[in-house]
Amino acid sequence: IADFIFTRCAGVCPLMSAKMRTLQEKLGAHPDLRLVSFSVDPARDTPEVLSQYAERYQADPLKWLFLTGDKEQIYRLSAQHFHLGVAEIPQEEREALDQAVQHSSKFVLVDKRGKIRGYYDSESKAALEKLAKDAERLLGAKS
Repeated sequence: IADFIFTRCAGVCPLMSAKMRTLQEKLGAHPDLRLVSFSVDPARDTPEVLSQYAERYQADPLKWLFLTGDKEQIYRLSAQHFHLGVAEIPQEEREALDQAVQHSSKFVLVDKRGKIRGYYDSESKAALEKLAKDAERLLGAKS
């Protein structure tokens, strides 16, 4: 299960990360489960910053990864591979410092071969329940 967040976001990101933690708790017994949060603000979200953020959300480092890298590659990954929009908000258009990046709030279910199996609205309880069921079904499937 993948999502795109950034640590200084005061909007949807903390809610997404809290819901990701709930998914970790619900599905964590499955040995093949991996949760991956990609930072869309790699200039600020260093490995150290992401590590502290992961601790805040009680992320199991064997299950839930927080990844950063080259900004252009991450934006390309979001747009071209996950088909999710992402864009830096120009400084003059930001209402607050935590509005550096506009990005999707969807969770993406990906199978072990890298095929996207579904998109889920992180703000919908019903969508998150469906994500958990779909993930359980996928985790139970033999390859």
